[in-house]
Amino acid sequence: MSQTPQDFSWYDVMTTDVAASKAFYEHVVGWTIADSGMPSHYMLLSAGADLVGGLMDIPADAKAAGARPGWSGYVGVADVDESAKAVKALGGAIHKAPEDIPGVGRFSVVADPDGATLVLFQSFHDVPASAPAGTPGHFGWHELYAGDLDRDFAFYSKLFGWTKAGTHDMGEMGPYLMFAAGKDPIGGMMKKPKEVPHPFWLYYINVASIDDAIAKTKAAGGQIILGPVEVPGGSWIAQATDPQGAMFAMVAAKR
Repeated sequence: MSQTPQDFSWYDVMTTDVAASKAFYEHVVGWTIADSGMPSHYMLLSAGADLVGGLMDIPADAKAAGARPGWSGYVGVADVDESAKAVKALGGAIHKAPEDIPGVGRFSVVADPDGATLVLFQSFHDVPASAPAGTPGHFGWHELYAGDLDRDFAFYSKLFGWTKAGTHDMGEMGPYLMFAAGKDPIGGMMKKPKEVPHPFWLYYINVASIDDAIAKTKAAGGQIILGPVEVPGGSWIAQATDPQGAMFAMVAAKR
């Protein structure tokens, strides 16, 4: 569907304790977090002068449906309604039909054919230019733990115009497929391990030092699931959960 490759443009975390989550990410990542002034008490995450995401309570209807704390990524599209139609035509699902955020944009919560969710987002304003790669406090990588790697890549390629940007052989874990939105790789996909209950997207936050970020995560009540691990290219990563259970990851150029 997409003629121009579409990239992630926003991220937010839904939580069961906004105050505690705010304190955690301010300490670990160094974000400035302030109320947006919206009726929903949506909090805005800033890295320096740049807005990078949001923080909010899990809505009552989502909580009643079993939603747990977690991060969501928003992919910028030209027309949310048309993109949502394409999701269904390509075998995906619509979890929340297109809806306006007054004065901000239009969004829809969707899932790929194997159930991994993300958000389509159409901004009502000009989108700022991306920060240089690796800038601390910004998101630097997007990773899909897929149900069926070939089927899911085909879905995203047709929907967003993503292209293959190389693969790494991970032995028994299978191939790790990197994808690009235009010139540069923005993420990777791999078949989810058997012990992972369902496909999902994991988002990596740039930090200055992976060891410092791990220490801050532990000190603030988070848990480290994996890391530090050096990845191809020389960067270091760690995967973690915040005190409310939302999973996130961090990436740095050094230890």
